[in-house]
Amino acid sequence: MKLNEIGRPKRSNRPVKRRGRGGASGHGGTSTRGHKGQKARSGGGVRPGFEGGQMPLIRRIPKFGFTPLHKKSYQVLNLRDLNGFAKDSLIDEKTLRESGLIKSSLPVKILAEGELKVSLQFKVSAFSKKAIEKITSTGGQILK
Repeated sequence: MKLNEIGRPKRSNRPVKRRGRGGASGHGGTSTRGHKGQKARSGGGVRPGFEGGQMPLIRRIPKFGFTPLHKKSYQVLNLRDLNGFAKDSLIDEKTLRESGLIKSSLPVKILAEGELKVSLQFKVSAFSKKAIEKITSTGGQILK
């Protein structure tokens, strides 16, 4: 059996039900909508999550937490990922993008995960406190 010999399963593409085309079609009269009511009317129906007047689930469950309006998002990069650079080279967003370590245009934050074995010069948006300690202990610099 080859891929070009495989056909669709039987009855996989059924014809569309043509509603409202007379009594003989089986879908005439009320056009499968039943008699009267909100869902039978044109443009009728309820919004998603409506439960017939009962208190909706989304309002019954407890709410918690807080979402800040202007949250700063960073792409994070660990110190262990930067050991491939040459000694005393400048690390900025352009060199990180060229090396494939970052992809988006979000600002970069350096975290202290792993060990930094070479001294580097950094010019990125943010650092964790431990990352600053590790960078300066290896002889690296943080440029503004």
